[in-house]
Amino acid sequence: MNKNLTIKLGAIAVLILLLLIPLLMIDGVIDDRQQLRDGVLEDIARSSSYSQQLSGPVMVVPYRKVIHNWKTNDKTNQRYDEPSEERGRLYFLPERFELDGQVQTELRARGIYEARLFHADNRINGHFSLPAQLGIKEDFSDYQFDAPFLAVGISDIRGIENALKLELDGQRLDFVPGTQVGWLGEGVRVSLPLLDTSKTTELSFGFDLRLQGTGSLQVLPVGKSSSVSLTANWPHPSFIGNFLPAKREINDQGFSADWQTTFFSTNLQDAMSRCVSGNDCEAFNGRSFGVSFIDPVDQYLKSDRAIKYALLFIVLTFAGFFLFEVLKSLAVHPVQYALVGVALAFFYLLLLSLSEHIGFALAYLLSASGCVLLIGFYVCHVLRSVRHGLSFSAGLAALYGLLYGLLSAEDYALLMGSLLLFGLLGVFMVLTRKLDWYGIGQKPAKPLEFDVGAMQ
Repeated sequence: MNKNLTIKLGAIAVLILLLLIPLLMIDGVIDDRQQLRDGVLEDIARSSSYSQQLSGPVMVVPYRKVIHNWKTNDKTNQRYDEPSEERGRLYFLPERFELDGQVQTELRARGIYEARLFHADNRINGHFSLPAQLGIKEDFSDYQFDAPFLAVGISDIRGIENALKLELDGQRLDFVPGTQVGWLGEGVRVSLPLLDTSKTTELSFGFDLRLQGTGSLQVLPVGKSSSVSLTANWPHPSFIGNFLPAKREINDQGFSADWQTTFFSTNLQDAMSRCVSGNDCEAFNGRSFGVSFIDPVDQYLKSDRAIKYALLFIVLTFAGFFLFEVLKSLAVHPVQYALVGVALAFFYLLLLSLSEHIGFALAYLLSASGCVLLIGFYVCHVLRSVRHGLSFSAGLAALYGLLYGLLSAEDYALLMGSLLLFGLLGVFMVLTRKLDWYGIGQKPAKPLEFDVGAMQ
């Protein structure tokens, strides 16, 4: 390879490395704007309510137990009882737990940023079956039971939008704030009548819970058999947690999803026992499932993904420029390469700034169109031919179209990118298959005469 060609390729390589500087700066701007957006969304959630998780209801039965401490009198050598009192609680999960939720979403805006809130109208029903003597097999006479209560964990109680009343076997009882159960976290509780512990007790309950939150709604399936049904007007749900819906339907108007679990699948009773006895509550709280109300059009994520292809984009564009240069025996100055590269870099800044106001798809169309028109106009003069300039612009527009396809088809991005590179390599090899690379620098470049007729 002759000296002139080596110098030219070296200059192009240096230009590509220098263009990494503005690309890295734009990438930093994307990160800064994303952090600013996340901070605003966090402020909106802080002033309304965060993501919600519903845990419960759990039946809590406080008890006092007499502990017999037998001691021996040293003088008389007689044993005597020195009783003490131990306080504790018994916890019961419902036999059956059912939740039917109707969810509506809304947007809250602050400046140019929007947060998606949800309002869930939930109807919760269930049934408790408490065994005779509350399952205590030994020394039952030593127990005294206080009034039981029902505790419902709600991760952010600021989101409760209605006055909660429990329907219990024909009675209506008022909830009060606080679960008084540390491992349930925040929530509400309701005091229940004293139980007849001498026999099996069956209790049916129900209550309405209107809950506001942001981000996601999760439910802990506390029943030995649990059934959860959610419908919403949001068509882009992301189902999260340890259990996927047994049945779901998604369309343009929203989604509906049904979950079914049992103690065999959740092992929740054992997880609760470990939580109560050993303060190991991660397994208990981690059995939840639900839905995240995500926004599928995250302009910052797509802008960040787009800029990761920037170096490849610049290399391919310069390769096309170089192909015109060697095939048509034209002389293109490195400064002209640089100006085209800077225009390509500005595409990503335009894309970011426009997508914050008009959405990613339209921002991409406008930014790509502007860059193609600008570079096409410039290349027509650089190559001294409208036909060559239009051909170059068409190839650049095709590259932008392929890039948008890569960004949209996340699951097939690697496959599409590999096929694209292989295809472009094939085109480059076909076009240069008869080129005498040793003779490129020895052939005098054609004089850059302006094609006046073509431009008109």
